[in-house]
Amino acid sequence: MTTPRPASSRRARANGDGTVYQRKDGRWEAAGYILASGNTRRRVRVYGATRKDALAKLTEKIAASNRGLPVAAVDSTVSAYLAYWLDGVAVHHLRENTHTRYAASIRLHLNPGLGAKKLARLTARDVRTFLDGLRTACQCCAQDRDSIRQSCCAIGQCCGRQLSPLTVTYVHAVLKSALEHAVREDELPRNVARNVKTTAPRPRRFQPLTAAEARQLLHAANGDRLHALYELALRTGLRKGELLGLHWEDLDLDGGTASIHRSLQRTRSQGLTVLNTKTLASERRIALPTECISSLKIHQERQEEERQAAGTGWTGNGLIFTTPKGRPLDPTNLTRRFRRLLHCAELRTIRFHDLRHSTATLLLEQGVDLVVIKELLGHAHIGVTAGVYAHVRLRLQRQAIDTLGHALGPTDTPDDPPTTTVVR
Repeated sequence: MTTPRPASSRRARANGDGTVYQRKDGRWEAAGYILASGNTRRRVRVYGATRKDALAKLTEKIAASNRGLPVAAVDSTVSAYLAYWLDGVAVHHLRENTHTRYAASIRLHLNPGLGAKKLARLTARDVRTFLDGLRTACQCCAQDRDSIRQSCCAIGQCCGRQLSPLTVTYVHAVLKSALEHAVREDELPRNVARNVKTTAPRPRRFQPLTAAEARQLLHAANGDRLHALYELALRTGLRKGELLGLHWEDLDLDGGTASIHRSLQRTRSQGLTVLNTKTLASERRIALPTECISSLKIHQERQEEERQAAGTGWTGNGLIFTTPKGRPLDPTNLTRRFRRLLHCAELRTIRFHDLRHSTATLLLEQGVDLVVIKELLGHAHIGVTAGVYAHVRLRLQRQAIDTLGHALGPTDTPDDPPTTTVVR
């Protein structure tokens, strides 16, 4: 007589439910099949700290696949996973212009270099080799840019146009972000791109205006209809988009303050549109200098005259800086106007963003605390402010040391009498 086998404490999994087992590292791995393109099936693997977690993730992926939603899988290629991450994950928390730049990095660099590799088999060596090649490759040759014109690289005369170190670092950052999401959802055990260290690119050089040049620029802008904008840019360090996105309701001219919480940007889908500020730290309330309050009041009167002259052709949107018809100012057009102003003022050519650098540099040279400058500029961390203007602080340190050197140097006058002042 045979003894009946005891009933298993675990329910037998049916066909299509997948398998689950514990790995040697203690984590649980679940594997199953999902629907893929061409009416085929593809095997996916997920990981979890417990058996229940792994099963729940696998069940969620199978259910999403049955609903026709894109599903990431480590068995897929890097190109397929990047497409899933960009359009299924990153699109929900990136600004449109940032999403466009991410898509360009993936299309032009990541897919040609790493797209055919299996995501699960991607190694740090693969990423390092890819980045090394990206630094040295001529982009005209790699992307066949000269084939249409039949010039340069297309006729065997390579121009050697390489990517800047900043662009290579940006491409690396996009890959790290994508793989970090895979690790966060336990789809990969580790982020191999994070294990690859790249040389930090040199910070962009900027040419801030000196105090004399800033006065010369403001003097030249006296007759310009956007004089108040240039005044605000130089005295408060606001970004171009923040200036163009300012509404009259954001100002308290009696109290002398301005609330910064919007930015005007041009996007591919919506054209000129007002968005939230660059970061949460960019939302701030700043004090307005007396000169800015005066110029803004004059600008308000001029805008009212323009509104009456335009009549029914006026576009009312509440913006402070507009075209003579009340429409938003295009950032590119503002850049052109600014270059013409520099030419009229007989000043060297600089970027509009260098006005922001000029504000911070002049404040530092006047001894203003770094924390105050950080809050005025709307930087997320004081380390950003300190890093961008490190050369200015170094110059001020050198001046202070030289001043001390003169004080401690040899002198023919008798020593000063000792004092009881405590130096803190």
